[in-house]
Amino acid sequence: MVEVQMRINGTVRSIEVEPRVSLLDLLREQLGLTGTKKGCNQGACGACTVLVDGERINSCLTLAVQYAGREITTIEGVAADGRPHPLQAAFIRNDGFQCGYCTSGQICSAIGMLAEHRAGVPSAVTEHLAAGPAELSGQEIRERMSGNLCRCGAYNGIVESIQEVASGDLDLLEGAR
Repeated sequence: MVEVQMRINGTVRSIEVEPRVSLLDLLREQLGLTGTKKGCNQGACGACTVLVDGERINSCLTLAVQYAGREITTIEGVAADGRPHPLQAAFIRNDGFQCGYCTSGQICSAIGMLAEHRAGVPSAVTEHLAAGPAELSGQEIRERMSGNLCRCGAYNGIVESIQEVASGDLDLLEGAR
């Protein structure tokens, strides 16, 4: 066992963990943060997406010990002051989920994706963002969210939710954690 210290959803935690345990298994099995889902357990579906220092990762593909000293945000940590994160509210308004299994990964991924877009990180759709981020089209959102699968096919509601939040006040995204 190895002791690691990390900030999870704003709380510093010292945790004893076996070096071979994934971040996903630590979150779900040891800490009881079951909002992060285990889908494929191979990094192909995105259900396990969490934010590490604000960047989205597949928690099933990483070892927990790799994130000592880092800030981990799960779906349980995106709401602020008892109010849902703007993306959570938009998903509800736009039917961005059906069974809900992928929703936590979709929302965490969308938060990270919006930050990437705002920072000028290019995608296959908009390869050059030197003039500043372009408006997020449906095609752009679909490309940037392609690592998150929805077996129910709620993609239209997911895209509409992200567009709604992206066209609003993006400072809400930063203040929601």
